[in-house]
Amino acid sequence: MTTVQSPPAPPTAIRPRVVARTGLYAVLAANAAVVAWFFAQAGFASNALIVIGRLAGLYGALIMAFQLVLVARLPWLDRRIGMDRLTSWHRWTGFALLWTLLAHAVFISFGYADGAGVGPVTELVDLAETTEGVLRAVVALGLLLAVGAVSARYARRRLAYETWHFLHLYTYVAVVLAFTHQVAVGTTFTSSSAAKAYWYGVWAVALGAVALGRLVLPLWRNARHQFRVSAVVPESDTVVSIHITGKDLDELPARAGQFFLWRFLTRDRWWQANPFSLSAAPDGRTLRLTAKAAGAGSAALRHVKVGTRVFAEGPYGAFTTLHRTRTESLLIAGGVGVTPIRAVLEDIEGHAVVVYRVASERDAVLYDELRDLALAKGAELHLVTGPPVPDKLAPGELARLVPDIAERDVFLCGPPPMMNAVLRTLDELGVPKRQVHFERFSLAG
Repeated sequence: MTTVQSPPAPPTAIRPRVVARTGLYAVLAANAAVVAWFFAQAGFASNALIVIGRLAGLYGALIMAFQLVLVARLPWLDRRIGMDRLTSWHRWTGFALLWTLLAHAVFISFGYADGAGVGPVTELVDLAETTEGVLRAVVALGLLLAVGAVSARYARRRLAYETWHFLHLYTYVAVVLAFTHQVAVGTTFTSSSAAKAYWYGVWAVALGAVALGRLVLPLWRNARHQFRVSAVVPESDTVVSIHITGKDLDELPARAGQFFLWRFLTRDRWWQANPFSLSAAPDGRTLRLTAKAAGAGSAALRHVKVGTRVFAEGPYGAFTTLHRTRTESLLIAGGVGVTPIRAVLEDIEGHAVVVYRVASERDAVLYDELRDLALAKGAELHLVTGPPVPDKLAPGELARLVPDIAERDVFLCGPPPMMNAVLRTLDELGVPKRQVHFERFSLAG
């Protein structure tokens, strides 16, 4: 049989992730410099504690605006950085925000208390009662502390996503309260028309990004494409594929390896959003997701009726061939993590090796499709079966399967323990980090 080999594309000269990350850093650094300049132009208070507190408050406002941009789900950023990394940055900047705003409250309270000859708590209460906007700032800080507490790993693991997401929405209330506080008493804001215009611009961009990425784009795309279930295909006892059709799908900017947040608009499931990857490269006519029953939401998918309306948010994710740096590739899948790998194999150019790790052959979802696709593209396919121990993807085993592994891009998707083990293996084998592509599929706040 004659195989069809896609012509290899040249390696990516400029890495999209580096461009996007550098751009974000540059924008943040430039704004930090502008904030410092406006702060200096406004003049300094005689009390050093008040000076530090005001500057901390300004940088807290800037970090808060930056956080909104990180979770706005803007397509340009998401395709280049990925929702998982943007979510991680959002989380860590959240800690920076809390410490910065706490420093603002503490230094301001101690600074004014020193001048009034009272205690800092008494001074804070007095400011909240007598100064416009301060009480709103105290409430905003309390809301952010509460959201930070429920976002801690210990609490987050014990909350349903819908519960956590509902509580997280109070962040937007805190943003509005903090902004009104800044408008009312912010020295830099009130002392200069240029500074006032700058801060209005910062908040307009941040809130506009959230409105665009989280509201306008999803509503517009769903109104335009009108997604519906066209077929429900059981792949095994626990895995099902859902085929989605709609209008003008050839104009939907989805790529193999990306995922959507899917809401099936049934009476009992319309409020649940589940992240599922595309398990086939988009062909302009249909989309396909394949999911394993891991909870009530995914288990109910096999009972979805043909014709059910679907609200899809996305596409999201940077797990695509956009980030290739080499002409040859290694694709490693574990369990149901094969779904984006199967889609990427369909889209990828150049010679590819596919390693599919499962406990037993009956767990190899979509294996027949993967085998036929590998044959058509001239790719090598290795099905690795057996219990987790001993590790059959340890450095020696993986190097035997793929001797030139350090010369290939590596696309990896599977259960977190397996992914962590393979990432350590790739590091031991000397695969450069820029050639390793993976995504931890999680919902952003």
